[in-house]
Amino acid sequence: MLSPAQRHVMRQQAVAASQQADGPMRHANGYELMLMKLNEDKRRLKKVRSIESKAQMKREMLPGYLPWVAGVLSAGKGVQDAILMTVMIWRLDAGDIPGALEIARYALKHGLVPPDTYKRNSTAYLLAEDVAEAATRAWTAKAEVDIDPLLATLELTKSEDMPDEVRAKLHKITGYVLRDMGRTLDAMEHLKRALQLHQGSGVKKDIERLATELKKQAIARR
Repeated sequence: MLSPAQRHVMRQQAVAASQQADGPMRHANGYELMLMKLNEDKRRLKKVRSIESKAQMKREMLPGYLPWVAGVLSAGKGVQDAILMTVMIWRLDAGDIPGALEIARYALKHGLVPPDTYKRNSTAYLLAEDVAEAATRAWTAKAEVDIDPLLATLELTKSEDMPDEVRAKLHKITGYVLRDMGRTLDAMEHLKRALQLHQGSGVKKDIERLATELKKQAIARR
């Protein structure tokens, strides 16, 4: 657990490093120290095979990066930062979608990309797919899914390039959550968009059922 003094120092190091005018943040000593911490945590994670266990480990590791993230987001100038982007991904893995979106807004504004170790080199692509998959896992397990992060992700990535199938996944799960909330018209809109983007999205039957429900509602209102 970091002491208040350590958190303050880390935040100040992040501010200084993120304001380097000459480019790569690796020239900053504070950044190098944080990279060492990150690499050590990655080594620990690599020894674990269970995805579930890794997610729990990331939840335990993430508080140690909070001062760094706060420093960069408060005063950063958009310099590429492997620490910040890894934290964004770990937050997604740990199920902290609002926390990931906090970093994603900054990353998309400044054109930051995920570290080279991640195959999807587009922040928007990675964000949309991981948010959709995390929400789908939770929904399938009958856990409560917050609609706000889904809608925020759609809005944040609406003008970004990514495979149509990925955007379809996000619209699909958004439609399902809205349907469960009783927002039938909104759900229909998202499911239709998912089908438009990807004919194999598996929502045709859902759209038909919603159409039938909407007709019944219209008749009942007469």
